[in-house]
Amino acid sequence: MTIHQYDLKIRWIGNTGEGTQTYQSYQRDFVIESENKPAISGSADPAYRGDPRRWNPEDLMVAAASACHKLWYLHLCAVNHICVVDYVDHACGFMDDAHAEKRGHMTHIVLKPHVILKAGANLDLANQLHEQAHHECMIANSVNFPIMCEASFKFEG
Repeated sequence: MTIHQYDLKIRWIGNTGEGTQTYQSYQRDFVIESENKPAISGSADPAYRGDPRRWNPEDLMVAAASACHKLWYLHLCAVNHICVVDYVDHACGFMDDAHAEKRGHMTHIVLKPHVILKAGANLDLANQLHEQAHHECMIANSVNFPIMCEASFKFEG
């Protein structure tokens, strides 16, 4: 068993001079930092007084699921001789904050990758590999909500 460690720093930069004296007295802005990587500007969702120009944890959750699935999918295509020439995912996450006991929980994510294949690629296998990518994805294996994939395909040219 190999254990991988991921170190990063989340730095709150939203103190406007009063700290968290009141709910309205501070900004939700933060920066995600890790050695040798560009910083990511974050905040809360705008519904929770966050800056809409910054990434929020909900965005990052959806992005992580999409990126993990894509990386596994491309790997599986490569080792199965399916040539992908383009991949764009229009992923969407859904959060429910109406329940008192489980306030603010992601209910599901829908991945909608549009995959362009090299002419002559095995379309059935290309489609099946999405299911395998789902089972390999660390994010999908770690969350307690479903991640669905609604892939579409086109041949190059």
